[in-house]
Amino acid sequence: MEPGEPREPREPGPGAETAAAPHWEEAKTFYDNLAPKKKPKSPKPQNAVTIAVSSRALFRMEEEQRIYTEQGVEEYVRYQLEHENEPFSPGPAFPFVKALEAVNRRLRELYPDSEDLFDIVLVTNNHAQVGVRLINSINHYDLFIERFCMTGGNSPICYLKAYHTNLYLSADAEKVREAIDEGIAAATIFSPSRDVAVCQSQLRVAFDGDAVLFSDESERIVKAHGLDSFFEHEKAHENKPLAQGPLKGFLEALGRLQKKFYSKGLRLECPIRTYLVTARSAASSGARALKTLRSWGLETDEALFLAGAPKGPLLEKIRPHIFFDDQMFHVAGAQEMGTVAAHVPYGVAQTPRRTAPTKLAPSTQ
Repeated sequence: MEPGEPREPREPGPGAETAAAPHWEEAKTFYDNLAPKKKPKSPKPQNAVTIAVSSRALFRMEEEQRIYTEQGVEEYVRYQLEHENEPFSPGPAFPFVKALEAVNRRLRELYPDSEDLFDIVLVTNNHAQVGVRLINSINHYDLFIERFCMTGGNSPICYLKAYHTNLYLSADAEKVREAIDEGIAAATIFSPSRDVAVCQSQLRVAFDGDAVLFSDESERIVKAHGLDSFFEHEKAHENKPLAQGPLKGFLEALGRLQKKFYSKGLRLECPIRTYLVTARSAASSGARALKTLRSWGLETDEALFLAGAPKGPLLEKIRPHIFFDDQMFHVAGAQEMGTVAAHVPYGVAQTPRRTAPTKLAPSTQ
């Protein structure tokens, strides 16, 4: 071969190709891990099951609330800006939101092109500048929350219908009442008295029946005429469905997503499980509750009739991500047993409203 003449390419020796392949695969895996993970697109609101969550429901903000109450809004905003790189601690709705996202991952695996998913909206009357700390906290915990509603001191309730809200969770009882009055499923969420581990792979939601899934018709009879009249009324009207309560639509939305798993043969492995936990007794008043659900084309995976017994001990066994009830003593009993409970301010059991609401920080809806 003359100097400068190009070399003929040599054939690779035996095993050369297979020896190089593992190194390439390792390099590809290494660089894939370095690449930023692409987040999925948010579904269109009209296609999704939209859960609106207030900032104080999602995160713990007790210190910020104290500063607002004692020192005023300017000091409150200054404190938030100074601490905007410090993530908030998880609040009572945090495990529920994480469970919603776990269900979404399963749905995207089964239906890559479907927008029939949970969509979480953060709703707060905070000033937009405070939103930086909220965004930083959401990114810190790797939450997929793309829609924000920050109203700068005004009530956010007027925006909930525009977001196609299926459920609104807040720490502010007055805002929740406003939402209920607007016909939006809503509840005031409370932190449990102690931490209890909840399932990471299955969303568990527990509902009371009367004045939550159903109307307060039966509770009105108990209040006006006593239990004996209630039992007689339920027996006489066993085949007449109860009117719907404020959270019937949310159970319906959960059922719609459950059916997407059932259609893939995954009923027993469904990552959504629902519970009816009611003070009704099965023999004397349970049939009407079950027949009402059937008439709506709905069901719960489990139905627990307690005949007036405390709900807390059973909820401790279920370990739901959230439990809805219209009566505060059931909410308090659930809290004591480590359950995240949410009060639905609807029906005859509610105490009269305050004429003047107490002062609340912008972070409290």
